[in-house]
Amino acid sequence: MNAAELFVQSLEAEGIEYIFGVPGEENADFMMALQKSESITFVLTRHEQGAAFMAEIYGRLTGQPACCLGTLGPGATNLITGVADANMDRAPMLVLTGQGATHRLHKESHQIMDVVQMFRPVTKWATTIYNAETIPEIVRKAVRIARTEKPGAVHLELPEDVAKQECSSRPLTPKRYRRPVADDTVIDQAFTCLSSAKKPVIIAGNGAIRKRAATQLKRFCEQTGIGVLTTFMAKGAVDMDADYCLYTIGLGSKDIPTLAIDEADLVITIGVDMVEYHPRLWNPKQNKRIIHLDFLPAEIDEYYDPTSEVVGDLAHSLWMLNERLEKAGPLSFDLASQRYLRQQMSDELAIHADDDTQNIIKPQKILADARQVMNPEDILLSDVGAHKMWIARHYQCHEPNTCLIPNGFCSMGFALPGAIAASLVYPEKNILGIAGDAGFLMNVQEMETARRLNVNCTMLVWEDNEYGLIAWKQQAEFGSHTDLSFGNPNWMQLAECFGWNGHHVKNSIDFADVLKSAMAEKGPSLIVVPIDYRENMLLTERLGELFQPGLAGG
Repeated sequence: MNAAELFVQSLEAEGIEYIFGVPGEENADFMMALQKSESITFVLTRHEQGAAFMAEIYGRLTGQPACCLGTLGPGATNLITGVADANMDRAPMLVLTGQGATHRLHKESHQIMDVVQMFRPVTKWATTIYNAETIPEIVRKAVRIARTEKPGAVHLELPEDVAKQECSSRPLTPKRYRRPVADDTVIDQAFTCLSSAKKPVIIAGNGAIRKRAATQLKRFCEQTGIGVLTTFMAKGAVDMDADYCLYTIGLGSKDIPTLAIDEADLVITIGVDMVEYHPRLWNPKQNKRIIHLDFLPAEIDEYYDPTSEVVGDLAHSLWMLNERLEKAGPLSFDLASQRYLRQQMSDELAIHADDDTQNIIKPQKILADARQVMNPEDILLSDVGAHKMWIARHYQCHEPNTCLIPNGFCSMGFALPGAIAASLVYPEKNILGIAGDAGFLMNVQEMETARRLNVNCTMLVWEDNEYGLIAWKQQAEFGSHTDLSFGNPNWMQLAECFGWNGHHVKNSIDFADVLKSAMAEKGPSLIVVPIDYRENMLLTERLGELFQPGLAGG
């Protein structure tokens, strides 16, 4: 066989199911080999960035890598934003790019650039395949690195002349290994620290939504009653209906849930990445006792100096703590104010849930209705913009991985291709993507991909005719904002020309019924609503008023 065929067979051996991308002439040999595969599905996208976002969502939902593919030069550069997003949000992914023949890489030549060097800052590993016989080792190493905690992206470049090389190697058989676990002595130290606390609180992050970790976290909370604050990416790590769910943190401003951290004498961080919610926002005085539980050691930061650092498989660390809790019996904590804060935030989430205004719809109303329409296992994907702040604060979850928000790299254009991938992974679930009018148009071409694949997903566009989040932030800081306005297409004509179902909802009272109808339709559906972003500054003002001494003292 040739190198391209060996490459495909090695990916098959690793259990790769999907490759999303736009091929070029430099990876033609690979594509011809891929066409023979019976286990890998190639999804042709309309832009490489869309391909990368699709691979990212596949990785976040399954824990296994998918591939995104581009050719050399502009194909590779088009991939990089989605790859960076996946890598910073800890999604396993393989990035496959073609390259010109090796005899012209050392000099100025058509579309030649150092793609591997470009990808190194946004991947866990990036390399070029120079010898066909090394492909089995390189692919095995790439998948292992991509899957190893913390997961991320790995880039493999295959020059066109190497792809044609004849070879005799065969794919390696994947072998999994058990993650390292924390030492008993370290667990004992953490348990001693926990036992001495009076008002502990938990911050759950990206790592806590791993299936086994979420199961052990639930067990831990049911034994202790300690309240859990989730970052944007950890929504559903604990059920929103659980008494110990204190909802979501992550806004730059003070909010009701953050008051639980203010009064805590111990903060237990579980699988939290620094990019999710920086500790300078919740530990500004650098005086909090912290138990750090994660797959990796703590990031060095002046605002984050753990009292106890438990490094190892997260689910196993929680299991070890749970075993000690069962032997020791109930610990005594003062959690009355956490219950009070939960009720305060529950009341806050209900504001405008029954709004009936016409010609414009409040964010709170949309998200309250979406939560009622969506089943616990259904999946909502958020793009990036002002809507992301509202989703983060107001859309709560019952199960892990049912609200996907880009939060590390925060790239616009994420939701539409992400919704397509989620529909491929879970065709039986309702998939709802929410985007602003700006973010949606950044990858609007993938509407054709959704129609061609006939996926059942619903895209909800919040229309405000400007870059709303930037306007919000400028307004809050400067009292005014620069010109951030733009025009939009006729949305219903856009839906029609791409073969989508289309709905324009102008009145609050109609939204829930339209959402139900759209989700019952065959194929992709577009819903557009005029959004009342006057609520943005009202929320800013409200957060300032909410943060008053004594709020948590009830």
